[in-house]
Amino acid sequence: MASALHNLSSYDAASVPSAEGLSFGIVVADWNDRYTYAMADAAIETLKAHGALEEDIVVKHVPGSFELIYGAAWMLENVDVDAVIAIGCVIRGDTPHFDYICQGTTQGLAELNLKAEVPVIYGLLTCNTPEQAEERCGGRLGNKGTECAITAIKMVAFGDE
Repeated sequence: MASALHNLSSYDAASVPSAEGLSFGIVVADWNDRYTYAMADAAIETLKAHGALEEDIVVKHVPGSFELIYGAAWMLENVDVDAVIAIGCVIRGDTPHFDYICQGTTQGLAELNLKAEVPVIYGLLTCNTPEQAEERCGGRLGNKGTECAITAIKMVAFGDE
């Protein structure tokens, strides 16, 4: 659903399983950190609000969004987590670089999600303008980090329903 039609931070808390006893990995791109750090903070706070302990949330940083693929793969291989959340933000510029990074990152994270034994959550903002990014990391459209955390919790519980 288009973000313009849905607040990213809006959800029915009663529909979210408990995150108590679960562990989560969060891989955060440092590029466009104004946005990615706000999303990571929201994801952490949401996980904790649903029962995850701070010590069960492992956060690692990578330079940019394309490196989220390696970071998530590393997290899956080296840290005992129930889900990995990949958080990045790419803002369109004057060159085709935006298209290559967005497509490559999306494809890489999709492949990890198919092959991994735990969910890999896609938290990549692909925005045309900084204003669009601002709206999606705590602005009028909510925070994508919150949405990613809720998605992670629900996907961990997916087979238990």
